Amino acid sequence: MPVVPVRIAGTTVDIAVPSGPGVTGISMAGFRGRADGLIDLRMVPYPALTVFIDFGDALLTDDAGGERRRGSVVVGMAPDSVFRGCGRDIDLLQLRLSPPVAHAALGACSELGGTVVALEDLWGRDAGRIRERLHAAGSWDERFTIAQAAIARRGASGRAVDPEVAFAWRRMAMSRGRIRVEHLAAEVGWSRKRLWSRFGSQIGLTPKRAATLIRFDHAAHRLAAGHSAALVATDCGFVDQSHLNRDVMAFAGMTPTAVACAPWLDVDDVAWPATNPGL
Repeated sequence: MPVVPVRIAGTTVDIAVPSGPGVTGISMAGFRGRADGLIDLRMVPYPALTVFIDFGDALLTDDAGGERRRGSVVVGMAPDSVFRGCGRDIDLLQLRLSPPVAHAALGACSELGGTVVALEDLWGRDAGRIRERLHAAGSWDERFTIAQAAIARRGASGRAVDPEVAFAWRRMAMSRGRIRVEHLAAEVGWSRKRLWSRFGSQIGLTPKRAATLIRFDHAAHRLAAGHSAALVATDCGFVDQSHLNRDVMAFAGMTPTAVACAPWLDVDDVAWPATNPGL
């Protein structure tokens, strides 16, 4: 199992990732470290639902609503939500679930929006039992195995999204958000109105909004890789650089220049290597 030290906001954090190929729609990473001072890390919308299972002292705060959560929490997928995570003792398992997987495994994908909810609110007592097993695990590999099995078990007993909706999401992710809803509707054999309705009720975002979020995420990573805003705007399908500036400001609350050096992107090449969001 690879473990790589990475500097995050001035603190060295060991990041562990599964050694195997994993399961489609589920990405996992483990974080462990000790900060001399309080780490305060801003997080922005990502095109997947995120499950945080914390064994340290992390506190997740909703910047807009002011709500605070500790322990095991689920962060919904909403383009206009910004959260902050802070703490000193870092011992955290993070899972990113594609919306089709989250819909079945969590049972409330479309209802979460941009909120933060306790995992217990979705899984009941089972959440506490799983967290105890994860806490007692002797290695990150064991934690990854337990978490993956729990998601698979819950997903198998949950309600799957329509195959057409799952297909539409995969096409959006593979195209990095550069596909028109009309083309998707034609590919699945639905009307635009039906796709819009079914996709929104099961994924929690309209197809257009979901595609915009995926495109933003790709653009943010291109900016962090050192590409100019002008090149990113062209390559990611924005009308012009002003269009990129508006979308980045709307999603991240900062300029493309600030996104390029944002600490919340420092870990992605290690924690989520070569992953396509949502797949």
